[in-house]
Amino acid sequence: MKHTLTDEEQKELDRRVAEVEQRTGAQIVIAVIERSDAYPELPWKAFALGASLAGLAVLVMNLIWPLASPERAALLAIVMMLSAGAGLALLCVFVPDFARLFLQTHRAEAETRQYAESLFLSRRMFAARDRRAALLMVSLFERWIVVLPDAGLAQKLNRPATEPVIEYMRGDLKAGKTALALEAGLTTIEEILMQTKAPDELPNLIEEKGA
Repeated sequence: MKHTLTDEEQKELDRRVAEVEQRTGAQIVIAVIERSDAYPELPWKAFALGASLAGLAVLVMNLIWPLASPERAALLAIVMMLSAGAGLALLCVFVPDFARLFLQTHRAEAETRQYAESLFLSRRMFAARDRRAALLMVSLFERWIVVLPDAGLAQKLNRPATEPVIEYMRGDLKAGKTALALEAGLTTIEEILMQTKAPDELPNLIEEKGA
């Protein structure tokens, strides 16, 4: 995958994670995911919208300028509906901002959360001492942020506590400033978790394509 973070940004984030871990006694892993799911239904939704709009346009055209031949009218309707549907479907595939218009919030949240949980397990983050680990994950396509703590941090990094983390990050993430968003999230987590020191046991940064 094409790396979202530059080498300098990765080095700075790695430094900041190590700093936060030293100050808080927690193991923090940050992850940047291109997308948490393939969402095969999105192009079909775009196709349906394009075909519906084209069908409506054909109906209006036939009311205003009716064609003499029913066969031509039917052929025009078929061509316009298929062309418009295919055009929007392709736009959905190649333009993430357009595809995101068809993605429901609850679906993005569920898929991103599921990916974060899978990543947490696959990277064996539960192996951290006293289970004091937390995953800070950003999924770029969904523009969604997940803070997933293990049992040792769950009481402090609960949903009410992590909402300020997410809100703090959301503006920079939507502006395409992924590194700034992650730094903001780390700063907020650090403020919540100021505790004793602990050794570094997990990698500080994960960046992968995802589904």
